[in-house]
Amino acid sequence: MAKMLSKAAPWSPSRSRSAAPQVRRLVHEDTPALAELVSVDPVANVFVAAHLDATGSAAAMGSGAEIVGAFDGDGRLTSACWLGANIVPVEVSPAHAPTYAQAIRGSHRRFASIFGPAEATLAIFSALDGAPARDVRPDQPLLALDGPPAVPVDPLVRVTTEADFDVLAPACVSMFEEEVGYSPVAGGSENYYRRVRQLIAAGHSFARFGERGEVVFKAELGSVSSAATQVQGVWVDPRHRGTGLSHGGMAAIVEHARALAPIVSLYVNDYNHRARAAYRKVGFEQVGTFATVLF
Repeated sequence: MAKMLSKAAPWSPSRSRSAAPQVRRLVHEDTPALAELVSVDPVANVFVAAHLDATGSAAAMGSGAEIVGAFDGDGRLTSACWLGANIVPVEVSPAHAPTYAQAIRGSHRRFASIFGPAEATLAIFSALDGAPARDVRPDQPLLALDGPPAVPVDPLVRVTTEADFDVLAPACVSMFEEEVGYSPVAGGSENYYRRVRQLIAAGHSFARFGERGEVVFKAELGSVSSAATQVQGVWVDPRHRGTGLSHGGMAAIVEHARALAPIVSLYVNDYNHRARAAYRKVGFEQVGTFATVLF
């Protein structure tokens, strides 16, 4: 479950000193600079880019989150970090991780994870100095496909609707439990089911249904920017695993995603060899390495 960092004195911009970058909360006027920063790597930075595209402001990011950024001596934004339920670094140098860790502590936020480019993610976690992690996944290949899938599309994979919610939600919960290790509805289902419904309403939830109406394959687009999308929540009913169902299913997801942005991406645990093989078959190639720290 989410943890709160409370040790160390509250962070404020005045605490940044000579060797450390100047770090402060971003405001609306920083929007062009943030847009330029995320464009440095539109695949790795798709999470923040998607929120920026949706809100149009570096200050109005929604869900009570905020973004802090580091500026050089000329006042140029050189990196940033999303602070919300998750901590997401954007072009953060590992050398500046202690400054961001100080900002994270000072925000007094509850958080569930840190994820993003491996070097920055692991450096921030290290700089948090003892924050208790439930799981550290240091090697998650970041994959991308810029073009059509290499295998035929499964025509039975479709965009889900609100009418599918009752059968889709249990599949989403099962995927989360397998991936993260606990139930997302154990402490109450409202927030998790709200997110499932948001993805359905946005047209970012996809599934193939079996003869009895059950979900046999599903996935979502967790982040969608004008440059890239990021697939999440890929799940195949255990009774259908090993049949190649995921190949056509992922090809269908790619085609749906390419209608929204040219590059389709995802990241996967390095030890999930079956999934990695399936993604290679569809045409995904590794373009970087992510890491995730779960709290």
